[in-house]
Amino acid sequence: QVQLVESGGGLVQAGGSLRLSCAASGRTFSSFPMGWFRQAPGKEREFVSAISRSGTTADADSVKGRFTISRDNAKNTVYLQMNSLKPEDTAVYYCAAGTRTFVNLRASQSYEYWGQGTQVTVSS
Repeated sequence: QVQLVESGGGLVQAGGSLRLSCAASGRTFSSFPMGWFRQAPGKEREFVSAISRSGTTADADSVKGRFTISRDNAKNTVYLQMNSLKPEDTAVYYCAAGTRTFVNLRASQSYEYWGQGTQVTVSS
């Protein structure tokens, strides 16, 4: 049974930093893409960042230069370092993992497995 477990969310002041982690179990994802999406209250889920099996990354324009995605294949874990956080970054952040190699990293349909989400709240 595949599980993705996010951690690292919380409450932070604007300008602060958080590091999210997503540990996968039940299957190895080192050869497949992994990503982060988020959903704010009253809004649709949106793409944040993703990383391919080769380490190529993609970021939403709203987080470029502030968020960095990385992965540790030995630990089957993906990370999201979030700096210079803004109140508009407040959302539930979801980890996602795919099982196909050549996909659109930014599309939610590219990912077959999802975590339960972790809340990130940025106060002004």
